Amino acid sequence: MSWLFGINKGPKGEGAGPPPPLPPTQPGAEGGGDRGFGDRPAPKDKWSNFDPTGLERAAKAARELEHSRECGGAGRAGGGRSGRAGEAGTLALAAPRRCRQPLPGRDCAPGAPPAGAVSRAGRIGLLPSPFCSSPAVRSGSGYAKDALNLAQMQEQTLQLEQQSKLKEYEAAVEQLKSEQIRAQAEERRKTLSEETRQHQARAQYQDKLARQRYEDQLKQQQLLNEENLRKQEESVQKQEAMRRATVEREMELRHKNELLRVEAEARARTKAERENADIIREQIRLKAAEHRQTVLESIRTAGTLFGEGFRAFVTDWDKVTATVAGLTLLAVGVYSAKNATLVAGRFIEARLGKPSLVRETSRITVLEALRHPIQVSRRLLSRPQDALEGVVLSPSLEARVRDIAIATRNTRKNRSLYRNILMYGPPGTGKTLFAKKLALHSGMDYAIMTGGDVAPMGREGVTAMHKLFDWANTSRRGLLLFVDEADAFLRKRATEKISEDLRATLNAFLYRTGQHSNKFMLVLASNQPEQFDWAINDRINEMVHFDLPGQEERERLVRMYFDKYVLKPATEGKQRLKLAQFDFGRKCSEVARLTEGMSGREIAQLAVSWQATAYASEDGVLTEAMMDTRVQDAVQQHQQKMCWLKAEGPGRGDEPSPS
Repeated sequence: MSWLFGINKGPKGEGAGPPPPLPPTQPGAEGGGDRGFGDRPAPKDKWSNFDPTGLERAAKAARELEHSRECGGAGRAGGGRSGRAGEAGTLALAAPRRCRQPLPGRDCAPGAPPAGAVSRAGRIGLLPSPFCSSPAVRSGSGYAKDALNLAQMQEQTLQLEQQSKLKEYEAAVEQLKSEQIRAQAEERRKTLSEETRQHQARAQYQDKLARQRYEDQLKQQQLLNEENLRKQEESVQKQEAMRRATVEREMELRHKNELLRVEAEARARTKAERENADIIREQIRLKAAEHRQTVLESIRTAGTLFGEGFRAFVTDWDKVTATVAGLTLLAVGVYSAKNATLVAGRFIEARLGKPSLVRETSRITVLEALRHPIQVSRRLLSRPQDALEGVVLSPSLEARVRDIAIATRNTRKNRSLYRNILMYGPPGTGKTLFAKKLALHSGMDYAIMTGGDVAPMGREGVTAMHKLFDWANTSRRGLLLFVDEADAFLRKRATEKISEDLRATLNAFLYRTGQHSNKFMLVLASNQPEQFDWAINDRINEMVHFDLPGQEERERLVRMYFDKYVLKPATEGKQRLKLAQFDFGRKCSEVARLTEGMSGREIAQLAVSWQATAYASEDGVLTEAMMDTRVQDAVQQHQQKMCWLKAEGPGRGDEPSPS
């Protein structure tokens, strides 16, 4: 019935052999050594191709056999045998394997079932006579072989369980080996890490020792060098001391020798003079007599020559006359040359030079013509300009100054006497500008001086004042002498505390301006005319008051300076200045309304500040907001100036009239 259990048996009549013994466990396998069960595969036997489904087929065959016997009508004995056969089958399934070799203490032959199984099978009558001699057993010997096969199958099942346990054990051993390998690798890694750390520490320590050793060597070398240097210095000092001692000794010996030589020479000279005293006295006497004789002969010879010459000169009247005429001509020539040089110098200075008091002039000098020939030629070829061009005044004042300009021009044409003019008023109202325009309109030259330059000259002030008027009288076209800040030196002599030098300069000025002249025209400008000396007021022919500009004049000034400093540079495109889009006329009218009480100079400075603001911007564009900002700043500055002016006290001539 081997086909029921899927077992390939050997030759017919041979029983199934016992399962192979378990392989011996090698030492160290449990400890995870290098050798164990994992080193070679498990041994194969003839049970390796066992089919597990054979158990089911065996159980099925046993049930069919029992069913066939029940159907055969066996008797009670048969039923008893059948029951015993089932018991025998059960015992056979539980029986152990056959013995391949006799075991000690057991009565079992090789290839026979164990004794326990045989005895149990014999009691139920399933084994044949060779195993048991009971008749009951011999009657059921037909089932003994099946029972034995079942016992073998049970044994095979147990062997398979043992093999599965053995494989589990081998898997556990393999896991232990892998864990041991992992532990060994981790231990090896830790060992390598520790060895690396130890090597690094050893290398660092060796490097530290090397550095310390090198530093010690450097220190030793430095100490050695210092010691050598000290020894060298000591040696040099010793050598220097020896050389100095040698030199001192040499100098001392030389000095002693020199003293001995001088002493010996003096002693020898004294001895020689003592011995030759009479000879020396005789030589001195002879030399003195010879010198006296020579001097007397020289005097006698010179007197004779001069006497004979004078006698010959006196007796010859032609020589006497020629000598006197020559000396006279020589004296006249020296005196004439000296005075002519002085006169020529003053003439050249008056004609070509410029007095020290003059700050600015339109007169053309030789030096200026050489320096700026083009400008000089343009000035000579230029025509007279309008006296009020670029000057913004009130209508009444404009009509008055225009009459003055026309009268001055006609006076020059008719070579009549010029009138002296005083222009007074707040600063920045156009006094200096009108004076220049007046000179250019009338075809005259102008010269500008300031009163503050007179006081520092001291004693030279009188001379400088006379040179100024001498220079003015040499002008062929006529000169307009403009004295700015005249109140600085034309003060009252009776009440003001002025120095003697300034008083003398004022007297010289009064002397030169006492009469009207057709060579120069005197124009005075002052912010405080009440401080003038009364003699100055007597020399003034006409006084003109320049007041602050009104609403219309301010608007004209704003438009003029806006066009000059902002609009023209923006339209020409030569400069970095551009204008934003806004109504220029409306803005100029608004600025004129806001700048009430400001002078023309302050309005010009406001326009210049607009230009500077545009230059300071990133894109160079002047906007309406920038103009408003600068106007507000200018108004605040003007108000601050007025506060300072009021703090000085009332009664000032330059204080602007209330608006």
